Amino acid sequence: MTEGSRKAIIAAFFANLGIAIAKFVGFVITGSAGLLAESVHSLADTGNQGLLFLGGNRAKRQATPEHPFGYGRERYFWAFSVALVLFSMGGLFALYEGIDKFRHPHEVESLWVAIAILVFGLGVEGFSLRTAVKEAEHTKSSNVSWWNFIRNSKQPELPVVLLEDTGAELGLLFALFGVIMAKVTGDGRWDALGSMAIGLLLIAIAVVLIVEMKGLLIGESATPDDRRGIVSAIEQSQHVGHLIHLRTQHLGPEEILVAAKVEFESTLTFAELSLAIDATEVNIRAAVPAARVIYIEPDVKRPDGPASAPDDDADDQPDDGPEH
Repeated sequence: MTEGSRKAIIAAFFANLGIAIAKFVGFVITGSAGLLAESVHSLADTGNQGLLFLGGNRAKRQATPEHPFGYGRERYFWAFSVALVLFSMGGLFALYEGIDKFRHPHEVESLWVAIAILVFGLGVEGFSLRTAVKEAEHTKSSNVSWWNFIRNSKQPELPVVLLEDTGAELGLLFALFGVIMAKVTGDGRWDALGSMAIGLLLIAIAVVLIVEMKGLLIGESATPDDRRGIVSAIEQSQHVGHLIHLRTQHLGPEEILVAAKVEFESTLTFAELSLAIDATEVNIRAAVPAARVIYIEPDVKRPDGPASAPDDDADDQPDDGPEH
């Protein structure tokens, strides 16, 4: 886990814990369905930060005979678990609470208490979101949109925190709108509608996270930039005649498996070929430090064989899996 991800998780953890307590106290005072939904939402988010920390720690374990490539994907598994918690404990609960209060509405009490707590929550969540954005900017290219960053990032923590904090800010606005309208109109169903809106928002965010984490769990290729770097490193290595075939896969956020068939100069002796392969691996790791596990198979390009890497697709990357 990068230092930026760790900072974002710590900021989100303490923000959500403090807000969860404040919101629950507000619910006890006011009886607002929106505040109850938001308190459960923040409590779920607090637990989620703990799950992200757990995944980061478990991913550091050394490889074993049963898991020879290590435990890097544990970070994806626990981020997937976060999405499930957000869906069930956050989204479904808020939706259920909203429907129940819509069927049995009651007046929101102590309006100013509810408003004060929700505004406090907006400020604290805003600080957490600002921290996540600031840390994400260290890894996000300026020409990449935030949506594409979330969709294509191989590090699960920052996209999770970004979506959680964005959802929290929007949820607080829904809750604030609901309690104000309930008080102004004297109709408690506005508060219930705010809770239902929070539930639907959290379910939508959870579904996005589930889809993204599923792709990372089952295995995704390196990014286009990393693939280009790997291809260039191989083709520019001494004694390499042709790159025939390439496969990459993320074993974890900062670890890439590279498997390639490469045509070397036919005049090389066995000892020279071995040295040429070693040199090619060194070049790959220099170009893409995350390429830690590399398998290179010497081969001969046949006229009816697969097209070489640079000619296979628009990204000049051969025979590699799609981005998620």
